[in-house]
Amino acid sequence: MPSYAIPKLSRPPRAKSKQVLMVASGDLRPAANETCWPAQQEMETALGAAIAAEGYELVRAHPYKRKEKHGFIGSQAEGMQVFAGIDPQAKLIVAEAVWQYSHHVLAGLISHQGPILTVANWSGQWPGLVGMLNLNGSLTKAGVKYSTLWSEDFTDKFFTDKLASWLKTGRLTHRTTHVKPLRDVKTATAERKLGEALAAQMQHEKAVMGVFDEGCMGMFNAIIPDHLLNPTGLFKERLSQSALYAEAMATPDREAKQAYRWMVKRGMKFKTGKDPATKLTKEQILLQCKMYIAALRIADDFGCHTIGIQYQQGLKDLLPASDLAEGMLNNADRPPVTSRDGKRVLYKDQPLPHFNEVDECAGLDALMTFRVHTAMGQPPESTLHDVRWGDYDQSGTTDEYVWVFLISGSAPPAHFIDGWAGASSLRQPPMYFRLGGGSLRGISKPGEIVWSRVYVEDGSLAMDLGRAGVVELPKKETQRRWEATTPQWPIMHAVTYGVSRDQFMARHKANHVHVAYANSEAEADKAMLAKAAMAEALGMRVSICGTRKGGGDW
Repeated sequence: MPSYAIPKLSRPPRAKSKQVLMVASGDLRPAANETCWPAQQEMETALGAAIAAEGYELVRAHPYKRKEKHGFIGSQAEGMQVFAGIDPQAKLIVAEAVWQYSHHVLAGLISHQGPILTVANWSGQWPGLVGMLNLNGSLTKAGVKYSTLWSEDFTDKFFTDKLASWLKTGRLTHRTTHVKPLRDVKTATAERKLGEALAAQMQHEKAVMGVFDEGCMGMFNAIIPDHLLNPTGLFKERLSQSALYAEAMATPDREAKQAYRWMVKRGMKFKTGKDPATKLTKEQILLQCKMYIAALRIADDFGCHTIGIQYQQGLKDLLPASDLAEGMLNNADRPPVTSRDGKRVLYKDQPLPHFNEVDECAGLDALMTFRVHTAMGQPPESTLHDVRWGDYDQSGTTDEYVWVFLISGSAPPAHFIDGWAGASSLRQPPMYFRLGGGSLRGISKPGEIVWSRVYVEDGSLAMDLGRAGVVELPKKETQRRWEATTPQWPIMHAVTYGVSRDQFMARHKANHVHVAYANSEAEADKAMLAKAAMAEALGMRVSICGTRKGGGDW
């Protein structure tokens, strides 16, 4: 009888009945983990006290790393090692006060058999809420059962009651009565027919999604499997960022300077300095302009209808940040770029819809939005934002709860107060971008918007849509919100109609929300319903969230 080296599996110790294990997924970048660790530590202390008050003990499932100066799980491999030592039946909390890479813990959470609770602190300081929502979307896509919870200080009744319920039963629910299936919403014939016609056109003629390196920053939820995407008529062209780098390096200085001068003439302000390690420099800006030109030419080479450049990890060791290029691409009014032979202006007088951070769900949404809004004579520009944080207005301008939608680097100037003249570019934080590069920031103008999100659930595509208004707040209040988050990034003050803070958090399946302006309240309602009809005709499960402006039912 042959003798084989049969591996022996270690059995992790069983958690005690009153113990709750905790893991903390972190960033892939050591500088970010070290910088953000104090906020995580503060959150864990407050969370531990709340759990102790219920008669349980919170136990960290992995240690603080003295050499690295943080206690985060910093890679997928490390996460696998951590989960190999966790009782698979234990109650488990994933606690997040920072942006985290979901794939660091996804492998362990997929096989975990005990109750899972994701928790975030309600703070704008670091993107903990953003990180938790990304993890929630990733778990939803993976079919993992989980509960979720959030709090400002972990002592409020909402949090303590929900926590007690989860500790007792292993699950908790939130009210989502604001959600209505599209089939229960009356859609006018004109909007329904437009949506169906646009869906039929895309499925018949097909479209190309240019993806510059898939899977950005651990965002499992941002990848649409081909077998779900292709029936919509959209097909991926998988592109390499090495090609983007090579094309940028081959772009003449003359063309980059033309693009830069075009923006300056439009009134954009670049906040520059001399030290490239900490300040935005002219050299960095020109490299960003070359990336913009290169992206358009590669998109044209492959016939792309929408493209996405991977953020941060993709090119951070070779080039300045991609943000400036991303915001320019999403604007109809932007520096003209010709084909290599100089005979054609590429994507003339229109955006090339760009999905930041290679979020393919946002890419599909952006292309749909572009086609719906173009057909309806509405502004064609759209962008995604992080659901970064929210707070009541402290200036007295509005009694409504005002969200801080804040994408990590760029939005189209058409969305800003005063357009290009209201846009500025600040150096990205060095802990994210060693080689610098400027953002494309501004304050979103007051107006009516449609918000939406495509996501994967139960093995199929789904889309949530709703209506919101962007409010203008005094300079002091805007600055307070910027300083509470990341002042280098563009900001939108959004009020979601008929959707409270907790309802939004309970339902939303992503770190990102997609937004587009319409010319009026009535036109925004129609644009939302036309896009919803298009999504349904493309095979998605569609839900309308919230109410009309003023509280009217759909």
